[in-house]
Amino acid sequence: MSIPVVDANLCTACGICVDECPQACYDLEDVAALNRPEDCTECGICVDSCPNESITMD
Repeated sequence: MSIPVVDANLCTACGICVDECPQACYDLEDVAALNRPEDCTECGICVDSCPNESITMD
């Protein structure tokens, strides 16, 4: 199983991943945070929608 990982150095807290995640796995703190990884279906929408390429699948 691979899960999304947010690189805090690249994240600008734009909130796109929060809006785009169909499972509502993300919260926006100082940066995007995957706070509900157990709900992640590994769809990759967050990776594809991030304009800063700060989210990768690990």
